[in-house]
Amino acid sequence: MYFESRTQAGQMLAGVLLEKYRYDNCAVLATSDSSVLVAEPIAIQLHSTLSSLIIEEIEVPGQGLSFGGISQSGNFTYNSSLSSGEVDGYVNEFHGYLEEQKREKMQRINRMLGDGGEVDRNLLQDRTVIIVADGIDNGTLLDAALDFLKPVRINKLVVATPLASVPAVDRIHVLADDMEILDVRDNFMGINHYYDNNEIPTHEEITQRINQIILNWV
Repeated sequence: MYFESRTQAGQMLAGVLLEKYRYDNCAVLATSDSSVLVAEPIAIQLHSTLSSLIIEEIEVPGQGLSFGGISQSGNFTYNSSLSSGEVDGYVNEFHGYLEEQKREKMQRINRMLGDGGEVDRNLLQDRTVIIVADGIDNGTLLDAALDFLKPVRINKLVVATPLASVPAVDRIHVLADDMEILDVRDNFMGINHYYDNNEIPTHEEITQRINQIILNWV
């Protein structure tokens, strides 16, 4: 399945989620700026809060493989699909590079947080939390998001995304109470491949959308 834009995909997901969660006390949590474009129509339809959890992935150099992700809490979460032996091997071989990447990614997150939009965990407490991504290729983003949510008491965890890989769906089954996925791909080609329009607003513009979400409730 291909989508005209992330907003269109979000509208499609919103229609499905509205039927199931219109009466729940929901909080929508996007996993990136681009995911906010998918999450915005969902938050509007559900009359929910909208937040963006900034997660930066780190790849194993030269292999196109996610090593893990670091969130705005500063915690680093390893890619759960890697065995402990694989993690130890990559750490030993690329220790300097991986540590430098963690520092650089955290500095980038801090710069983005300086523009506003830090997630208030109190807005998630005792709610149905809907984690929204514009695509999930592996479990790294979800693992990092769940690590961030550990201190928060929530009623239910839902994962919503227009598209996901088969391994990602397997991981979501384990971690979430419910999921809404419009398309599951055996051969995942990269998130941008499935959208005709890949223009993403600036972080400042995304933050403004988040802050004005209540004004757009319908």
